[in-house]
Amino acid sequence: MEEVPQSEHMKWALTRDEFVQELKKAARIAAPMAAASVLQYLVQLVSVVAVGHLGQLSLSSVAVATALANVTGFSLHTGLAGGLETLCGQAYGAGQYQKVGDYVCSAGISLILVCLPVCILWIFMDKFLELMHQDHVISQEAREYLMWLIPALLGTAILKPLVRFLQTQSLILPMLLSAFLVLCSHIPLCWILVYKLELGSPGAALACGISSWLNVTLLGFYVAFSSACEKTRVRFTKKAFLGILEFFRYGVPSAFMICLKWWSCELLTLLSGLLPNPKLETSVLSICFTISILHFTVSYGFGASASTRISNELGAGNPNQARVAVLAILSLAITEVVIVGTTLFCCRHVLGYAYTNEKQVVHYIGVMTPLICLSIFMDSLQAVLSGHLLHFSIPSIFFLIST
Repeated sequence: MEEVPQSEHMKWALTRDEFVQELKKAARIAAPMAAASVLQYLVQLVSVVAVGHLGQLSLSSVAVATALANVTGFSLHTGLAGGLETLCGQAYGAGQYQKVGDYVCSAGISLILVCLPVCILWIFMDKFLELMHQDHVISQEAREYLMWLIPALLGTAILKPLVRFLQTQSLILPMLLSAFLVLCSHIPLCWILVYKLELGSPGAALACGISSWLNVTLLGFYVAFSSACEKTRVRFTKKAFLGILEFFRYGVPSAFMICLKWWSCELLTLLSGLLPNPKLETSVLSICFTISILHFTVSYGFGASASTRISNELGAGNPNQARVAVLAILSLAITEVVIVGTTLFCCRHVLGYAYTNEKQVVHYIGVMTPLICLSIFMDSLQAVLSGHLLHFSIPSIFFLIST
C-alpha cells in the first residue's frame, strides 16, 4: 500500500531535480544575455534622452525618426538574424561546427543586401511623412536624423549575426563585456557631439553609428582570434552565397514574429503625429514605448536563452530536455516581470523626468504607466514563447530530418 506513493514521490523528486538543474543552466545564459540586450538597446536610448532635453520639437522628430528606423531597418535586422538561432543552434548541437560559421556569413551578406532599399527609403523619408500628413518641420528633422543613422544601420547588419553566432554557443560574456564598454564610451561621445560640438540630433545619430561599429570591431576581434571559436570560426567562402536562400527561409518567419510586435508600437507613435497637439502626443507615446521596448530587450534575452537551450537540445536529439528548458525559462521570465512591473508602478510619478523636463509630458507618462506594466507582462510571455515556437516551425522540422 505504501510503495505506490513512495515511487510517485521519487518520480516527482527526480522531475524536480531536473527542473532545478535546467533552471540553473537557463539562468547562466538568460541573465547575462538579458543584460547584454539591455546594454545594446541603451545605446539608442541614450541618444533619445540626450535629444529629449533639447526641447519638444527635437524629441518628437527623433521619436518619429527612431520609430521609422526601427520599423524599416533595425527590427528587420533583429528578426531576420533570429533565423540563426535555429540554424546555428541546431548545427552546433548536432556537432556540425563548420556550418555555424557558414550560416553567419550568409546572414551578414543577406542583411547588407536588405540595407540597400532601406537606405533609399530613408533618404526620401520626409516626402513619405508629408504624404502621411505629418508636420512639415518634424518630417524634415526626422529625415536628417535618419540620414546620419545610416552608418548605424550598416553596422547592425554585421553586429546581429555576430551576436547570434556567440549566443548559440553560449558565449555570452564577450557580448556582455563588449556592450558594456560600448555604452560607457557612447555616453560621453553622445554628450560631446550633441552639446559640446552643438550638432544636436544629428550628433546623437552619428554617435549611434560610431558605437555600433565599435561593437562590431570588438566582437569581430574576439570571433577571429578566440580559441573558444576555433571549431566554428567564421570563414568567408562561396558557401556563404549558396546559403542565402536557406537563411531567408528561416529568417523571414522569425522576422514576422519580431517585427509585428515592434511595428504595432511604432505605428502608434507615427499616428500620434496626426493628433491636435502632435509634439506633446508624440513625445509622450515615444517615451512610453521606449520604456516598453527597453523591457522587451530583457524579455528578448530570456527568449534568446530559451532559443539557445532548445536548439542545442533538439540538435543533440533531446526533445524532452528542450521541454524542461521552456518551463524553466518561463518561470524566470514571470518572476522578473512581476518585480519590474511593481517597481515601475511605484515610480510612475517621477519616471518621466529621466527623459524630459517638461512637466506636462511627465504627468501623462504617470497616467500611462499602469498600461505600460500590463504591456510588459504580455510582452515577456510572448518573447519567451516565440523563442520556443521558432524551433518547431516547418523549416525546422526539415532541418532535423536532414541531419
